[in-house]
Amino acid sequence: MDSGGSSDMTLAFELEALKALADPNAVFSGARQWTEYVGVVSEKPTYVVTNFTRKHRVRQDFFSGPRGVEESLENIRSQFDTDRHVFVGVDDEDAAVAEATDWEFLHVEDAAEAAGWTLATPEEVEEPEEPSRDDWP
Repeated sequence: MDSGGSSDMTLAFELEALKALADPNAVFSGARQWTEYVGVVSEKPTYVVTNFTRKHRVRQDFFSGPRGVEESLENIRSQFDTDRHVFVGVDDEDAAVAEATDWEFLHVEDAAEAAGWTLATPEEVEEPEEPSRDDWP
């Protein structure tokens, strides 16, 4: 992905966008070559993001924690002072949040094409959020 020759960028992935990629760890590792900060934001509970990033060995510089995507992007923008703030998402709702928080928006498919990332197959994307437990009431 061409960052205009500058690595002064903060890159945030909506969790669903990250799930759409075949190798999230490789994406983050590669992105570190041309960004200052890279992380994940989501409306999902913190443990869902943490479980996904641990499973895929993704080391993030920030995550949304208990707040929503819009509040997270506002906080990240204020904490990480870079020339560009780019939000990779999956739908019009993500694009609207990016616009509301003054982030550039890239659809995950466009970002993947520009950066040479491989999209996951539908089977790879379909993963349960939580394993079912027979011993849980």
